[in-house]
Amino acid sequence: MLEGTLFKYLFEIDQACNKRMEIIVPAMAKQEGGTEALKAADQIEWVRRMNSIRNRAEEIIRTCIYLNERSRCKIDE
Repeated sequence: MLEGTLFKYLFEIDQACNKRMEIIVPAMAKQEGGTEALKAADQIEWVRRMNSIRNRAEEIIRTCIYLNERSRCKIDE
């Protein structure tokens, strides 16, 4: 199928998105207080915050891909 170029392209996008998630999620968690101290004190609140952070990070990355703004959103780093 297209000499494997589609799968290669999708794999590259997936890798770039995963790298970006590894950067965005910890940065947002730090900024919003998703710390190990909160995790120890109130696990439910920590899970709620981390789920919210992860969902928003995924939305940021999805928006960049849909709008084909990878260079502006630095997804290809």
